Amino acid sequence: MRALILSCNTGGGHNAAGQALLEKFQELGVDCEMRDALLFASERASKLVCGAYVRTVTVAPKVFGLAYRAGGAISSARRKSPVYYGNIAYARALREYIEDTDVDAIVMPHLFPAECITYLRRHGGLRARAYAVSTDYVCCPFFEETEMDRFFIPHERLIPVFEARGIPRERVLVTGIPTAGRYARHTAKAVAREMLGLKEEGRMLLVMTGSMGFGHVGALVDALLERLYTTDRIVVLGGANDRLKRALRDRYAIEGRVRVEDYTDHVDLYMDACDMLFTKPGGLTTTEAAVKGVPLAHTQPIPGCETENMRFFGELGMSISAKTPQALAERAVALLDDAPALAHMAQSQRENIFPDAAERICRAVMADTGA
Repeated sequence: MRALILSCNTGGGHNAAGQALLEKFQELGVDCEMRDALLFASERASKLVCGAYVRTVTVAPKVFGLAYRAGGAISSARRKSPVYYGNIAYARALREYIEDTDVDAIVMPHLFPAECITYLRRHGGLRARAYAVSTDYVCCPFFEETEMDRFFIPHERLIPVFEARGIPRERVLVTGIPTAGRYARHTAKAVAREMLGLKEEGRMLLVMTGSMGFGHVGALVDALLERLYTTDRIVVLGGANDRLKRALRDRYAIEGRVRVEDYTDHVDLYMDACDMLFTKPGGLTTTEAAVKGVPLAHTQPIPGCETENMRFFGELGMSISAKTPQALAERAVALLDDAPALAHMAQSQRENIFPDAAERICRAVMADTGA
């Protein structure tokens, strides 16, 4: 069996899910590779589309939210959207690659390649089987216009949501969102702190802004500093947003309790080291935190799927959130001092999140293709 994972660089979550699947497929002995689908159009196209996405969600998130809601309004299983037609542009190149490399299964943690593969299945007689992976706790707009053999979704509560959007129940399989194996492994807090060069004593609050550096971080950190002990500290992971990191370092230059880190490949260790995580409700980071069993506070979402992720986690008691940074800081500090509430959150995360989601998906694909 040969598998191909197709993703896009619109945020880090889709690629993280793809990498988790790549890791597991290779571990299971499957010949597999991962590609940026938009590169089949051109490198310029990939940079333009992904750059436009990043700029919109970081500079004008309300505009992105309006676009998301508009997409939901026009999305239908009975007709194809501009998103579908836009992804036809690289269909020929992608089909040639799939045929030349003799791919048996295509797994897609992103809508864009799923649209292109749908076109190829309708017009090109594509032999390879196709699978979509939902990386959010909602059925995103336009998923229902794709024609997949399977839709791998995060939770059984979402089955009616996918059905209501026109996706046949028999094609839906509850697997969870795939996360890398390192998130299911746990390093003792003291050891993780030593490995990261952090002090062992006191509480450590981890603030993540996503790969794009999104959110009103300064206001949250200020609110937390007002409520924390002098022995506590805050570590901010600023992602790839150099402008944000410079501003934060200037702002807290003389505040010894705040440390601003550059982009890191050791997020799992920071989660092991912290007492609470503050993060925007991206599907992947949120799932990774729940797999780790970290007390979770959701910050301002990018309007759209992340709003639904935050609602989903909040309703099941897996996270807390608030409308303002000040209110969130107050809720978070109160939670840190409430052992029964922390235990209840950890129990809810264990009951609702699948740490073995990547293996569930890979084995389902392998069984489906006779591997």
